[in-house]
Amino acid sequence: MTLEGKIALVTGAATGIGAVIAKELAAQGAQVIGADIAWKKDASPPGVRRVHCNVADPSSVQACIDQIELGQGGVDILVNNAALAAKISPKPFEQITPEDWTRVLTVNTLSQFLCSKAVIPRMRKKKWGRIVNLTSATVFVGTPYMLHYVASKGAIVAMTRSLAAEVGRDGITVNAIAPGLTVTGGIRRNKDYSEEMLAGVIASRAIAREERPEDLVGACLFLASEAACFVTGQIIVVDGGATFH
Repeated sequence: MTLEGKIALVTGAATGIGAVIAKELAAQGAQVIGADIAWKKDASPPGVRRVHCNVADPSSVQACIDQIELGQGGVDILVNNAALAAKISPKPFEQITPEDWTRVLTVNTLSQFLCSKAVIPRMRKKKWGRIVNLTSATVFVGTPYMLHYVASKGAIVAMTRSLAAEVGRDGITVNAIAPGLTVTGGIRRNKDYSEEMLAGVIASRAIAREERPEDLVGACLFLASEAACFVTGQIIVVDGGATFH
């Protein structure tokens, strides 16, 4: 599944799932641009050119895409990964404030809308494009105490299907990956995710182990490649068999 000659944009590429996906897309031959607002001083993933971009801000997104089109000619593969997740603390829905709700929905859904809207015109001209959205398997199990997060990820499922139906005739596929709880550095640092809680998640899986960012690479590479040219509007659950969707 070579990606030679393709230009890929991965949002939220500074850490966690985004960093791993960006690195592996580059390893398959793609020219990868990683967009994030949280780049550290150390080097970006191998083969990844980093850009500072607030993916929930329309002007920042458009400036990023304009820069890519000027330098590389446009985005062929968009991985909408950026999201608020690891820093969210579970709480009863009554304790979620309107400000909490707006922030999570804005970062997790508006960002995917803005980035998709910005790259699709060039994809249409080329008659080829791949959009891979990151949603969550929580949508299919109704995880409690995370209502704003689950709602945002449910919106991404709906957006994926609707956009796929709209742009399929332009040679563009739109699919989503739904991970289970993936143990990133951010999750490790969140005190709400205790070892006992993580053990309970593992016990719910057919493949009884922690999910790592690397577990999502295969699905993403497939959806980004020519091998998935007739796959669109699909939600691929990658959670070790906790959810059968």
